[in-house]
Amino acid sequence: MSTENRKLINIATAGSVDDGKSTLIGRLLYDTRSLTTDKLEAIERNSKQKGYDYLDFSLATDGLVAEREQGITIDVAHIYFNTDKTNYIIADTPGHVEYTRNMVTGASTSQVAIILIDARKGVIEQTYRHFFINNLLRVGHVIVAINKMDLVEFDQQVFEDIKKDFEALIEKSDYSSDQVTFIPVSALHGDNIASGSETMSWYQGPSLLEYLEDLEIDELDDHGTARFSVQYVIRPKTDTHHDFRGFAGKLYGGSLSVGDDVTVLPSFTQSKIKSIEFFDQQFDEAVAGSSVTITLEDEVNVSRGDMLVKSNELPKSEKQLSATICQVNSKPLRVGAKYILQHGVNQVLAKVDSIDGLVHTDFTGEEAADQLKLNDIGKVNFRLSKPIHFDPYKDSKSNGSFILIDEASFDTTSVGFIQ
Repeated sequence: MSTENRKLINIATAGSVDDGKSTLIGRLLYDTRSLTTDKLEAIERNSKQKGYDYLDFSLATDGLVAEREQGITIDVAHIYFNTDKTNYIIADTPGHVEYTRNMVTGASTSQVAIILIDARKGVIEQTYRHFFINNLLRVGHVIVAINKMDLVEFDQQVFEDIKKDFEALIEKSDYSSDQVTFIPVSALHGDNIASGSETMSWYQGPSLLEYLEDLEIDELDDHGTARFSVQYVIRPKTDTHHDFRGFAGKLYGGSLSVGDDVTVLPSFTQSKIKSIEFFDQQFDEAVAGSSVTITLEDEVNVSRGDMLVKSNELPKSEKQLSATICQVNSKPLRVGAKYILQHGVNQVLAKVDSIDGLVHTDFTGEEAADQLKLNDIGKVNFRLSKPIHFDPYKDSKSNGSFILIDEASFDTTSVGFIQ
């Protein structure tokens, strides 16, 4: 079964200041008729007052920018729009190095990333960081939008040179070339945003929106092993459902079917799936992303926070783990420090055993470090008070990530991706 028939795409945008990110988002809203009448009139009025002979679509998101400048905390601004067959959510993330934590937050739930490059500047240091974070978070598809082509005379050679520079980055990453798409655009004038460009007839690929619309749901799914985390135990104890005992939660990764042999973690109790239900309907199979209720053939003890997995697809169960850490708190992470490690809904105590190194986001390697400061990315080893049942992040986003919580302040200090 699938609980979502209409396609939903979560997108994270990344770009440095003046790369045209706000204009690109505003243009997408305009071309999909997602701007309200009063907003569009405000854009027309402000553009005319500024003496522009074009509509300044960056104004479509300026309210959010203003909020940030006033110090109001908006880590990631989410913008919604839709077409006839697809809903879109754009996580508009800041591009500065000091906002790396914001970008990690925005990209962590995204299936597609749009990395903007100013055609006049080409691949710069910030581009390395943006691509590295998407690689770290295993965002499935990356669109490299080479913007402001109008300012380089729509020159194909400029596009090809930037593409060549970026392809050198792809070779150092975990991405395959078919996961990264290059599109020359002019967000200001709408070239290759919703439709093709007459001024760049040399480009034969899809426009940005055409590319997104053609992505299949199967291509957007997080493929991995089935991980069903129990969020709620349903025991109605009514006359009609006196003996009913179901386990409600969301399925990540693969699929589960009636009759599958499953293991309950952490007890390692085994049983078979008796039924898969959603409201008053029953299904033979649940696919990744489904929120369902599962019943088992045996009266085994299952509680909130337990995980159901296929018995032949057990995760690792260990008291030590290595992870790539993004530090999101101003209090540095140091060797010997103790934290609460939250993995799913479960919490264990964790001690930093060692820091292997501070990661260079240009894929050139690591350097020795005895601490991780705010926005640093590093490789860290932990010792835990009891085992957790995890997968490497590359195999399971849901079961391969965690956060660290300060024991004293209960602030979130770090985001971790298990190696």
